Amino acid sequence: MKTLLFFILALLVIVTSGCAGQKNKKKLAYVERPAETIYLDGYDRMARKDWARSILLFDEVERQHPYSEWARRAILMSAYASYEANKYDEAITAASRFVALHPGSRSTPYAYYLIAVSQFEQIRDVGRDQGKTAEALAALQQVVRRFPNSEYARDARLKIDLTKDQLAGKDMEVGRFYLHQGNTLAAINRFRNVVTEYDTTSHVPEALHRLVESYIILGIMDEAIQVAAVLGYNYPGSDWYQDSYELLAKTGGLQAVQQLDETDPVKRKNFFKRAWGRLF
Repeated sequence: MKTLLFFILALLVIVTSGCAGQKNKKKLAYVERPAETIYLDGYDRMARKDWARSILLFDEVERQHPYSEWARRAILMSAYASYEANKYDEAITAASRFVALHPGSRSTPYAYYLIAVSQFEQIRDVGRDQGKTAEALAALQQVVRRFPNSEYARDARLKIDLTKDQLAGKDMEVGRFYLHQGNTLAAINRFRNVVTEYDTTSHVPEALHRLVESYIILGIMDEAIQVAAVLGYNYPGSDWYQDSYELLAKTGGLQAVQQLDETDPVKRKNFFKRAWGRLF
């Protein structure tokens, strides 16, 4: 991914310009030099993966020549170097400033994309707070919305699926915790959110099964049967449907499983539609 970002940025630098940039806390000793000289020095440092030095040099271009074309280019290069140095917040700040100052630039789609991937790189495992995941999702969706036919949008769509799966995984973890603690209503809210908000993720079959389990705990058999019908209609061969079926057979008896065993495809589809409309 980072190799791809560098290749894309190199092309952008050839064909277009960026904008003025962010300030690092550190600065070089002021020695006046032509903007092009400083910029190319920074580019050489970046090619050698000396990210810290390249950031200082690109920022120096703006400090000495704030209104030059080289300064406008340097800010985006500084943002990319920050990304490569794993200084994601600095990369986001620089790229965001670029967007604010030059929304019509040919490099703006790349700046939006750099913001999004910098957010994406900060996603934490499911066991931790998912605030960064939500921010990454919003940034990725913005790339797709603003530049739907771009190469950035294609990659953003793939990452959107990953972020949604991450957020769904967090809801599942919290929902299972609530369920084990006996807070069934709170668990239901989490599982329902997975089904309605993250319906393309791998967590949906389990979420539906956990809803069946939750409704049985509450003694609401009609809802349990209908959720199981939704699960069976969409994931008929899944282990989670088999678990729900067996659970209903134990708790709801013959009447419960007869509705799930409906063989008439029209009746089965109509039952599914009624269940989905009522529950979700």
